[in-house]
Amino acid sequence: MSTQLDPLSLSADLLYTVKTEGDPERLRTRLATLERSRLERALSSRERRLAFWLNCYNAYAQLLLEESPELLEGGPVDRWRFFARDRIPVGGVWLSLNDIQHGMLRRSKHPWGLGYVPRPFPSRFERRFRLAECDPRIHFALSRGGDRCPPIAVYSGVDVDEDLDIAIRWYLEETVGYDPEDDRATVPRLFRRYRGDFGGGRGVLAFLRKYDAIPEGASPSLEYERPARRDRLEIEDVVDD
Repeated sequence: MSTQLDPLSLSADLLYTVKTEGDPERLRTRLATLERSRLERALSSRERRLAFWLNCYNAYAQLLLEESPELLEGGPVDRWRFFARDRIPVGGVWLSLNDIQHGMLRRSKHPWGLGYVPRPFPSRFERRFRLAECDPRIHFALSRGGDRCPPIAVYSGVDVDEDLDIAIRWYLEETVGYDPEDDRATVPRLFRRYRGDFGGGRGVLAFLRKYDAIPEGASPSLEYERPARRDRLEIEDVVDD
């Protein structure tokens, strides 16, 4: 592992250490005490900023799950606490998993509102270090403790785009069904929950075509899986956007 103080290297080393069941405390301390000027220089490009926050999210999602597994196994309030509590120190501030996902990676979008509603009152730190634009590919790279989460990769500023595309193709192959006779595609509910991130219904279809989840030129109606009962589907004909 790298021993440099480069913030992106630290985030990658932390995630690698967590994945290999090493001792993360030294790296957690270094990330917590980073000078913000050093962090800003290190995250000067979109690719490096994207890789840094993906690594931080996935490392801490696993660490917090190990520390408080009962929260994800509990009810809605417990799950909310798991994602919303400020337990991630970076650059002298405390962040939550929600802060990283919805603030840094989605460029200050509200967790609810289908991807169209801005996150209210983003902090100065968030405005300084968030991505310049929301990248919907992040939804296929974040560890949420589910059975069908994609394999968690350690991202670098050089290969992050290529690695994200690989993760997306794997995820869509596992989760998307297409029926050409009914002209209907069954898709994960995240496409509805974050609809605006993809550019609306037509954007979802374009995304599915780009990654070969549906044929080129196809414009099927979309069925969104319900998380609690897989036999119930919400059906939508894409006629807007």
